[in-house]
This record gives sequence, structure tokens and C-alpha cells, in this order.
Amino acid sequence: MAVITESIAAPVERTQGYWSGVARRFRRDPVAVGCAVLLLLLILAAIFAPYLGLADPYAGSMARRLRRIGTPGFPLGTDELGRDMLARLVYGGRLTLFLGITPVVAAFCIGTVLGLVAGYVGGRTNTVIMRLVDVFFAFPSVLLAIAISGALGAGIVNSLVSLTIVFVPPITRVAESVTASVRSLDYVDAARASGAGAFTIVRVHVLGNVLGPIFVYATSLTSVSMILAAGLSFLGLGVKPPEPEWGLMLNTLRTAIYINPWVAALPGLMIFVTSLCLNLVSDGLRSAMNVRD
Repeated sequence: MAVITESIAAPVERTQGYWSGVARRFRRDPVAVGCAVLLLLLILAAIFAPYLGLADPYAGSMARRLRRIGTPGFPLGTDELGRDMLARLVYGGRLTLFLGITPVVAAFCIGTVLGLVAGYVGGRTNTVIMRLVDVFFAFPSVLLAIAISGALGAGIVNSLVSLTIVFVPPITRVAESVTASVRSLDYVDAARASGAGAFTIVRVHVLGNVLGPIFVYATSLTSVSMILAAGLSFLGLGVKPPEPEWGLMLNTLRTAIYINPWVAALPGLMIFVTSLCLNLVSDGLRSAMNVRD
């Protein structure tokens, strides 16, 4: 939290130069840039999967089930129903990345608004919002996601709702913290003394200086969201068969781990590599934003 608070930017009039500096410093980190390129390739492959000439991810044959990696025509083998693993991994990236990014984006929008209101207005409004947020912090995120998904039922929409609810409280807390810090700065007091309204002050002087720290924190939650979404699908509370999704593929392939362990491990490897890249990109972005010229 202290690191996030220290990354509050200079006044809004320097925003363009500030973000140019962030981009320049981010490009100096080869690990973060490499991970960002890999993530971009995964996203592009998922988006344009129908145009890559891959096999039908739903077409299976019991005659070719659990083929090993390197089998002619099936470079990454086949699953327990004889479906091409390469096609299912690429198509599975669509749902997995969608379930990882969308809840964080929704929680970012909701949590930022709540945090801005709580941090700027203060008083009883702050107390009500933050005490409500503290209620959700009483439950571990994994258990909260499982409980909400179990109550709502399995499905993509219910998974999105449950994960969004999980991530709104932490983003709200960060937004409230940085907003309260910016609210006491001199240029905000000057704008208030000049007769500017609360909405104008928040829009012109506060919002631009708090979005950076909140955004960096939200990016660090993307990998967590993806892992939680895969976990919900693994438990049968997320994506339903026969849709290709990495967590669901881990569930269906767990019985084949003693027969063809390398094929069974591929969805887990994709989850690990993608979440690692997301974390390293987030760390690189946070380092670039914390360093000031």
C-alpha cells in the first residue's frame, strides 16, 4: 500500500510527459517487455484463432484419444476424447483471458468510483463505504469466489459476477487511500478556494492523479483473476463442458495424468506462463511509474 501511495503523479498538466516517461522506463526493462510481447501474442492467437488453420476444438474421436506430444497431425497430442490439444489450448485462451481481464476491468470502474467518493467526501460517507468493504475482506478471495459462484450457479456470466464482487473491495480501498492523499494537496485546496465545485475538482485535479496507482494495482489482480476463474472451472463452478477453457481442461484431463502426464500438464503450464507474464508486466509497470525524472 505504501508503494502505491508513493506513485501518485505530479499535477495533471504534466500527465502527457509523465506517461511518456513511464513508457520510456518500461521499455528499458527487457523482462517486462518480453512478457508483454508474449502476452500480446497469446491474445492475438486467441482472437484470431479461427483464421490460424487449426483443427476443430470440439471434434473428437475415441480412436485417437490421448495421443502423445509430437504425434503427426497433433503436435501437442490429443485429450481424453481425442480432440486436438493445440486447437483447444488456443481457443481456450479466449475464455481464460476473458474471464481474467473482464472482472478486473469491471471492478476497476466500480471500485474507482466508490474509492473516489469515499476518499474525497470523507465523513460518514467514507465510513459507510469502507466498513462495507471491510465486510468482504473478512473472507479469503478464493472462498468468497467459490461461495458466490456456488450460490449463483455454474456459468460464464455467474463467474464474471462473482469475480467482480471479489475484486471491487481491494480496488476500492486503494482508490480511497490515494484519493485521500491527493485531497489534502495544495493545488486541490487552491481549486477549492477558487470556488470550483466538487465534481470539477475530482474530474480535473484528482482523477488524473489517482488513476495511475489504481491502474497499476488493478493490473496485478489480472493474474489472480485468471487463476481464480480457472479454479472455478476446475471445480465445476465456471465454464461448462465442452467449451475449451484451461481450468476446465485441467479438470477433464486429471484422470489421464498417469497415462499421458505431459499432455495433461499442458493447460496448467499455460495458466502458469500467462499468470507469470501478467505479474512481471505489472511489476515492470509499477517500477516505471514509481521512478520520477
